[in-house]
Amino acid sequence: MPETGTAHVQTAPAAGLPPQTDDPFSRAEAMVADVDVFAEFVADAIAEYRMGLDSVAAGGSRLHRPNSFGLLGGTLEDDALVVRRVAFADNVRAVDEAPLEEFRQNIVPRFGKQYDDGERGFWADSRQVLRVSREFDAAGLELLGSVHMHPDWHRVGPPHERGTEHLSENPSRMDEYLFRNAGWPLNVICYLESRGRGGVTHTYAAWRSPAADGAKAVQMPIRFFARGYEGTA
Repeated sequence: MPETGTAHVQTAPAAGLPPQTDDPFSRAEAMVADVDVFAEFVADAIAEYRMGLDSVAAGGSRLHRPNSFGLLGGTLEDDALVVRRVAFADNVRAVDEAPLEEFRQNIVPRFGKQYDDGERGFWADSRQVLRVSREFDAAGLELLGSVHMHPDWHRVGPPHERGTEHLSENPSRMDEYLFRNAGWPLNVICYLESRGRGGVTHTYAAWRSPAADGAKAVQMPIRFFARGYEGTA
């Protein structure tokens, strides 16, 4: 799963989006959601972020690298992927043999030694992904993809890591690799940044998985329902 976790005739594509294939999800030109659908995820991401800040302030070698990851349940409605629910999954990045092997054999050699750290990256427990997928199905929802957080670690991390890899709501090269391997139509990044006196801001970006290995992910616009006009789940 992407750091910190895309299913897809020919018609004219929307501006900036890749050509459509025979997959119905390829018709999607935007992500749509209720304004509160990510509230629980954001609360968890901020808690993780605060623990990261506290670990940096405490000094020493033991750092807490913020990670939060959720699975997105929703529907394809006309040309939009409508997110109705977010479900959490445990991170088994450092304990399950599948991610350990993937990082050792592919990710570290391809994207850098920094990913040899078991606290870098997120890999959802496959059993929980299956359980959540069944729960979504029972509720009439599809498993559309995932959301994960990026902290402004290059600004607030330990001094020796500041000014290195610049994180934002844009995917890293490793994110794009994992987006493609996951095969989901929707990949959302929530970027957290310290601003003001003790304030934490956040923003989102939605991405379609790269069409080929080494290709770039393509951004999809995000739209939020106006309150009282959320449509029907």
